[in-house]
Amino acid sequence: MTERSTLLSLSRRRLLITTSVAATALLVATTGFASAQSADGNGGEITFLIDSLGDTWIPNNSAISSFQGHIWGHVTDKLLYVDADGKVSPWIAEKWEQNDTATEFTLHLKSGVTFSDGTPLDAAAVVANLDIWYAGRKSDGINPIGLFPKTYDHAEAIDAATVKVLFKKPTLGFIPTLGYHGSILISPKTLAQPAAQQADLSKTSGSGPYVVDSWKEGDFVKLVKRKDYNWGPAAVGHTGPAFLDTITYKLVSEPSLRVAAVQSGQADVAYNASPQELESLKAEGFTTATPRYLGFVNGWAINTKLTPYNDVKVRQALQAGINRQEIIDTVYTPDWKLATSFIQSNVPGATDQSDLLAYNPEKAEKLLDEAGWTKGADGIRTKNGEPLVLTLHSNPYLATSKSVDELIAQQLGKIGWKVAIRAYDVVTFGQKVKYGGPAVPAYEVTRSFIDAGTVASILTNANNGENWFALDESDKTLNELRDKIASAGSTESRKPLLDELQKYILDQGYFIPRTQIVQRIYVQSSKLKGEVYNGVAYASYYTATKSE
Repeated sequence: MTERSTLLSLSRRRLLITTSVAATALLVATTGFASAQSADGNGGEITFLIDSLGDTWIPNNSAISSFQGHIWGHVTDKLLYVDADGKVSPWIAEKWEQNDTATEFTLHLKSGVTFSDGTPLDAAAVVANLDIWYAGRKSDGINPIGLFPKTYDHAEAIDAATVKVLFKKPTLGFIPTLGYHGSILISPKTLAQPAAQQADLSKTSGSGPYVVDSWKEGDFVKLVKRKDYNWGPAAVGHTGPAFLDTITYKLVSEPSLRVAAVQSGQADVAYNASPQELESLKAEGFTTATPRYLGFVNGWAINTKLTPYNDVKVRQALQAGINRQEIIDTVYTPDWKLATSFIQSNVPGATDQSDLLAYNPEKAEKLLDEAGWTKGADGIRTKNGEPLVLTLHSNPYLATSKSVDELIAQQLGKIGWKVAIRAYDVVTFGQKVKYGGPAVPAYEVTRSFIDAGTVASILTNANNGENWFALDESDKTLNELRDKIASAGSTESRKPLLDELQKYILDQGYFIPRTQIVQRIYVQSSKLKGEVYNGVAYASYYTATKSE
């Protein structure tokens, strides 16, 4: 296996360029989005070709989508800014304090900030956002933000520029979570609208450097800059209005057409190109970026309720039976990194657990032998007449997922597994594939988060957690680590607990890492410079310029 079947090889792509460029030029130009540029690097328009724009624009419901997040990052602001290394710095909140037990936080807001509908972004507006991030409005079809702390009690507007936030229990991760891409600030007028009206992107008011000029469902979103914007995050080196006049996100489903349009100058950015094309595109002078987001690596959450994955030796054999370096060498490029834990290595608090992830097929064979799984003449192991089966459901949000599954199937097949692969579209995947589902022994996880302290409760069912491994409350060690991490009042006291948590989960085979995740791949014109990639790997063109 070399690459996913839907991606064109380099030689085939070059043969197609002469024909696909003409088609893409027509596609871009006929919608009025021809690329424009400015001689001095200020002003100008860019076109960003993307493979999907998601299925809803209700802010709370779409805020964590891989696709809508690009638009929200330009139309809205956040209380705090989190960079690619997990560093937290001021944005709309200029400063903050917390008490010794991390149960009370005080946010001090910038003055003069407004939403695009003219409403002030003051303490009352922040309280309205915090409340809906926590609770949503489920009766109206508006969801809470999944990673917002479930220990939230309430928030109070002390005065127009001061917000006090209170939690039922210590919540050290609250501050960094304010920079999560789901924590977008929306005008209270928008939040008060019914879900059907919130789904109309043109009626959504944020405080960001751009506003929606026009849009068409399943086709495009065109943004124009706010000339009065003057409150960007200092961390990106600019606080005034954006330099680019417009950004247009245009849906083009075929990856070869997206790349060809950038090569021909008909578009400026192509999203989610084939990893195998990146080296040749760099050689041609195009800018490529493969930012890693803060969050989980790409891997499997194992359903411990299903036989044989209720046996720790089988899970440990699975951990040892995967050649992760071969995945990078075959499916990806050196831009991808080996997993060293189940948390990305750029997350503050992540520790190097590489020894637990070493490829050791002899160890895997021995563990399966000890667990009673005997290899037959056909190479498949059986126990009590049943074959050793693993069904994988390739993640449709990650273009290379099926290719990785196919390679791992070959690796595990040599040890004695019979691996089946199922591939669904996004809608069907959401309907059929669930954590701990009766037919899902390994759920592929690809998710960002900002603060490692949120991880422990996600993995279990405490505080309405997601119970990734179907353990309920059965693992006392995991539960104790979860509770100690949750109650930690400082990052210093939490750090050794996070290290212990990572060791334990990997040693138990609860989580099977594959690679560190690069979910967002960018190819762009060399004329476009100055973009910034934040902690969840979204490209912001707020600071970007374009020249001839």
